Amino acid sequence: MGIVVHHLNNSRSQRVLWLLEELGLEYEIVFYQRDPVTNLAPPELKAINPLGKSPLLEIDGRVIEESGAIVQVLCDRYGSDKFLPEPGSDDALRHLELMHFAEGSAMLPLMLNLYIGRLGDAAAPLMPRITEQVSSHLHYLESILRPSGHFIGDTLTGADVMLSFPAELCVMRDTTVTYPKLAAFVAASHARPAWQRARAKGGQYFGS
Repeated sequence: MGIVVHHLNNSRSQRVLWLLEELGLEYEIVFYQRDPVTNLAPPELKAINPLGKSPLLEIDGRVIEESGAIVQVLCDRYGSDKFLPEPGSDDALRHLELMHFAEGSAMLPLMLNLYIGRLGDAAAPLMPRITEQVSSHLHYLESILRPSGHFIGDTLTGADVMLSFPAELCVMRDTTVTYPKLAAFVAASHARPAWQRARAKGGQYFGS
């Protein structure tokens, strides 16, 4: 069966397509479209996973959930030691931290800001704390970007792929370029031939 990506438009699964292109792998895309009114994923995704979430990756029929797990598996199996730091090194531990940080810490305030912000005046009691947390996490990402433009070492790693999504959300909301290093990171990522191939294959995507 090979590799199949269950891909939802305007979603985190775009970075999985990017990594697959960086790895030079052949894969099939099964496309799903968000509801134009609710912006929710279609119920068809629940036939693959009960939560109806994307991305989902199939490798030889085994469905893998969660972006971090997908990126880790792809780097482990197909990266040829290029997309992960040397095992046992401090960079390897740091890489593990950032792989989890991308979804475990960074995305929480960003998603709260998105959802709570839709409540209008009712969100007022919560917004100062959410805004502070968004700023705190984005400033942290800005501060740890290396001069190379990567988060770990001087070449592309799985952590860069994982952190590309919160970085894109940052650039979309940051009209005054408060985070120039993150803006440069996103621009450099989007300029990579593999990212552009993934973008052409993936269809509608708000991060570009």
